[in-house]
This record gives sequence, structure tokens and C-alpha cells, in this order.
Amino acid sequence: MQQTAPVAENSPKKNAMPKPTGFRADIQGLRALAVGMVLIYHLWPDHLRGGFAGVDVFFVISGFLITSHLIKSPPRSWADVAKFWARRIRRLLPASLLVLFLVGIATFFVAPQSIWADTGRQILSAGLYVVNWDFAISSVDYLAADNAPSPVQHFWSLSVEEQFYFVWPMIIGLAFLVGTKFGRTKRIVGGTVVGVFLASFVFSLWYTTAEPAMAYFVTPTRMWELATGGLVSIFVLYVRPERLPFSSLVGWIGLAGIVAGAFFIRADMPFPGYVALVPVVSTALVILADSRGPTSPLPVLALRPVRFLGDISYSVYLWHWPLIVLVPYLSAKMGGAEKLSFGASLAIIVVSVIAAWASTTWVENRFRKSAFFSSSKRTFAFAALAMALVAALGLSQMVIANRIVDQNEDELQSELADADSCLGAAILLPSAKDNPQCEDKDTLQMEPAAAKKDKAKAYADGCWASAPYASKPECTYGDGSKHVALVGNSHAGHWLPTLERLADENDLTITTFLASNCSLSTLPQELSTAEEAKGCQDYADWVVKRTTEGGFDAVITSERQSTPLQGMGWDETEEKAPEGHRPILQSWIDAELDVVVIRDTPYPGGEDINVPDCVAKHEDDLEACSGTPEEWHWMDPLAASARTMDSDRLSIIYPQDWFCPEGRCEPVIGGVITYFDTAHITATYAETLAPQLDASLHRTGLRSFK
Repeated sequence: MQQTAPVAENSPKKNAMPKPTGFRADIQGLRALAVGMVLIYHLWPDHLRGGFAGVDVFFVISGFLITSHLIKSPPRSWADVAKFWARRIRRLLPASLLVLFLVGIATFFVAPQSIWADTGRQILSAGLYVVNWDFAISSVDYLAADNAPSPVQHFWSLSVEEQFYFVWPMIIGLAFLVGTKFGRTKRIVGGTVVGVFLASFVFSLWYTTAEPAMAYFVTPTRMWELATGGLVSIFVLYVRPERLPFSSLVGWIGLAGIVAGAFFIRADMPFPGYVALVPVVSTALVILADSRGPTSPLPVLALRPVRFLGDISYSVYLWHWPLIVLVPYLSAKMGGAEKLSFGASLAIIVVSVIAAWASTTWVENRFRKSAFFSSSKRTFAFAALAMALVAALGLSQMVIANRIVDQNEDELQSELADADSCLGAAILLPSAKDNPQCEDKDTLQMEPAAAKKDKAKAYADGCWASAPYASKPECTYGDGSKHVALVGNSHAGHWLPTLERLADENDLTITTFLASNCSLSTLPQELSTAEEAKGCQDYADWVVKRTTEGGFDAVITSERQSTPLQGMGWDETEEKAPEGHRPILQSWIDAELDVVVIRDTPYPGGEDINVPDCVAKHEDDLEACSGTPEEWHWMDPLAASARTMDSDRLSIIYPQDWFCPEGRCEPVIGGVITYFDTAHITATYAETLAPQLDASLHRTGLRSFK
């Protein structure tokens, strides 16, 4: 980020206020406000719901300063572009790569192994400044929604800025080249920035509606915010007003807009979209006003503590988030609280400021002013070496985690092949009481990192209909004479390993009809977009038609109500949602299909427990990761609907005792971790449940399972 603003021409008029030159104290004040918003939001989100918009303030500031610099010294050759990039590298990379490297080391020592692989991948992509795309992809992964927060998650915004810094000098340089050729430099440069702004803003409006989760992270939806700062710089340099009328008032309006946005913008609003106009336009007003009188915001923005925080704001942003994520892990290792107390949160602020001052003084400033790095070649060589080092660290973290997983998977498969094994749910069978192998039943045999990847084949085989549910994949397992449709969302899919194990001995062919985050119902859900909600309902209609006309003998179905019905809260959803399942169940019954509803499994996510992460942190005290059936209870409208229907073709299976033996829901049973996240059964544990499900299917008395 540039520290100086461009020099504007002064008006010759006697009473005209000259444009300030050099340092802009108001911009440093804005930086302090922006990083303060982010800090408070990350530590106390309920007290400053829109504090995340501080990032948008940073975007506008960066766009203004960088565009101002490029207009003052337009790149005329590739050498000029290289010099610009070298300055950005010296300013930004040393501190950011240092933080990434230390986070990678700290993760090995304090974080559970269950997050090593993901964190390593994110450190790798953050070191290459493309991590925003990684988070964008993860944001639409339903199964990744409950993952532990990444200690480098905040690098998404730095990646957006670096990508902007990469393309912007080429865009501005090309605009100057064309403008010089046609003698219309100001118009073409200005038009180019306006064009980028409009294209990105329109795309942001559309994409925030179409893919709200991804839209938050991807660069094209954010370019207009940086371009807004560019528009301000063009106005300042090319229009050059002698004095902005009512500049103090404009400055206060802008400042008030930023603060109001921090309180009233909410995380559930479509963002960046039109909502981001509030912090973006407000920041632009403060910069444009450049008010400097005693009644302006400047005396507040230029206070010494504010100025100090603004000077180190970049490093504060770098340091604060890893501390927020990693300190609870360290505290848990030392026997302390897992959640940050108020005192611990204040301590993180103090440590962040101290670390930021130190890295600003001894890293940022040293590299930026170093005579050794005055050469662009040396700067690029340093960047390549440092980025390679960080990438290697991230990659090594991934490799170590994957080796642990692979080795553990081999051990588990060997154990599963043993007919006398007490692995997983086998420990719950009556025969386990007389089996000497079951005496050491409490020993953890599944690594938490392995549990997070232990999913049904349906995931690797691409058997999921995903939003907007236009694609309708089917997958088939087994080759028996009885054709069974496995229908539902991910909570049907996690029973696939169980059914696969039963396929041969029960003469079954299993065909999957699985949709991610979509309950098969005649009532619309509150999904991300109206298109997704309509697509989910259309998918349900298609599944009913396909299963009733496709020569199936039976349907096994299970679901979790993961989103409320449209326009309803959870209480009303629990009451009304069964009505949406009844017509579908009746359609199967009318088609003379046997229908088995598996009541949804206990839900540890209701207690905010990600089971593998919790087990990794509490291997010596698994009680911390357990719960009662009441605590892990969640509504099941599908099962509730089935209970109201009287048909000899419909039966319900209740699996609670398979997860909550002796009245306690356990994270580990028979050495196997029961869930691979907050809600889904590990494939290994599901496979060991085959005897229990087989017995339950036979007890239904349905002809397909006799």
C-alpha cells in the first residue's frame, strides 16, 4: 500500500485551499478505523456485525493510492511494470510470508492433526496469493461448511489486492499508451477505470445473487471496490477542483457511513453486491473530501494513537487472525479454556499490536528501504525464494497429513477384513461380550485426520446433485436382483457404505438419488437463491417420477433438515415441513414400493462439535466430545411425516442406539470415530453398522428385505 498521495496542482486563486502534498493523515486514520473494525468483528462479532466491511475500506484506499501513483508515473514499458511490481513485493511480501511461515510451524505444534492437510493447502495457495479462490471453492462445499476456521483465512483479501496489483499497472499502462497515440490520454485512462468499475460492479450484483458464497471471495466481484479508489484519484488529478464544497461535511458523512455500516450490515446480507456500496462510497467520500479544517474529521483521524494504528495496520491485519485461531488450541493443550475469554481477546489485541509494530519496524521498513533490494532482479529473486519456502512448508504439511491418513486407512481395512474384529459398531453386538479381542475397546484406532476424509464412495464417484440441481446423477452399486433406490440428501448418502456391505448377502442393487443440501419435499427451502430452491423442488419431482417408474422394488430414504422452509423460522419449519414429505412417501407407497425411512442420526453439530477436530484435541478425554441424545437431537420432518402414515409398505428405523449406547452419544465407538464432521457418519463406522441395519431391515417385514 502506498504511503503518499499524489501532488495536485495548486490553484492560483488567493483564497483557494491548496491540495495537500505528501502524507495523508486522514488515510492513515481510515486504515486505523478499517483494521479496528475487523479486529472487533473477529473477536466480538455480535457487537459489531458489519465489522468485516473494514476490508472494503482497505480496498478503496489501495485503489486510490495505487492508481494515483500509476497516473503520476505511468508505466511506459515492461521495465516500468516490473519496477512497480518490485515495489509492491518489497512493501508487502516480507511480512506476509513471515506470518505464513510462522503459522505453518505453529500449526504443527499446537493445532490438531485433523486440520493439517487443509491448513497446508491454504498456506501453499496463500503464499502464491491465490487463496481467495481456494476459499471460494470451499465456501460452496456443503461438507466444508463446518470445518474449523483456517489460521490463514484472512489472506483472501490480500490475495485479491495482489491480483489487482498484478493486472492494474498493465491496464493503466495500456490506457496511457492508447491515449497518447490518439491524444486523449485523460479520457481514455478515465474511461478505462470507469469501464473496469462498471463491468465488475454489474458482475458483482449478478454473481452475489447467483453464487453468494463464492461471490464474497472471488476477485472479479471486488475489482469495482478497488476501481472506486481509482475513480477518486482520477477526479482528484484530472478534474482538480480548487475546493470541494462543504468538504468537512462530506468527510463527516463519509466517516459516519463507514461507522454505520459496521453496525448495521450483517453477514447474512448479500455481499459484496449493492450492500458493499455503503463502506465503499463512504470511504471514497472521506478521501475525496480531503477535509483539513478544525471542524473536519481530520483532527480525529490524525490523533497520535490513531496515526500509530494506521501506520501498522497492515501488520495488525496479518497477525491478529492467526492468534485468534491458534490461541484456543494452545490453551486447550495447556488445560485451559477452548473459547476465548474477554481477557484473552484483549491480550490478543495487545500482542497483535506489539507484533505488528515489530514487523513493521524490523521487516517491512527494513526490506522496503534496503539498498540490497533496490534492484528489481534481486527483489524478484527474493520473492521467488521466499514464496517457494512457504509453498514447500505448506506442501510438506499436506504430505505428512496424507501419509498419516493413508497408513491409517490400510490398518483399518486390514482390521475390517478380520471376521472376529470388534472394530466400530461390532463392539455393540452381543457376540462382542465373549470376544477377547474386544477387551481393549476404548483404544482409538482411527486417526482424526483419516476420519475427516473417510466418506462414502458417492463423493469420489460424483453421485451428488448440486445446486442449482440441473444435473441429476445416478450411481449404481451391487448387481443383485432386488433393486433399491437410496434417496435423500447427504444424510442418506452416508448410509451407502452400510448398504454396500449388505448388497451381496441380500441380493441388492443400490441406485443412488442424492442431492447436496436439498431435502426432497414439495415445499420450497430457504436455499441461497430462488433458482436453487426451485431446482431442489424440480429435483424432488424428478426423483419421484424416476423411482416410481424405474422398476425399483424398494426405497431407503433419510434426510437432515439443514435449512428452514422459505419464509419460516426453525420452529415453524419443524411444524410445517412434514407436510412436504407426505406426498412423496405416498407416491412410493401407491407405486407398490417398499419404503424404509431411516430416522436421522444424532447431531453433534447442534452442540458445535466437529467430531474429528474435537477428538484430535481431546484424545485423553473423549468425554469432552460426547453428549446426551437430548443434546444431540435435531428435528426430522421426514421421519415425523412417516410416523403419521399407516401402511404395511412403510417402516421406520431408529439408529440412535447405534451412536448413543448406554444413553451417551459417543465420538468414538469400537476405536472408530463416528462422524467425519459435525453430522455425517464416517464410511468405516457406517460399514461396521451393517449387521445392525441388516437386522433392522429384516424386522420391518417388508418383502424386499426378507
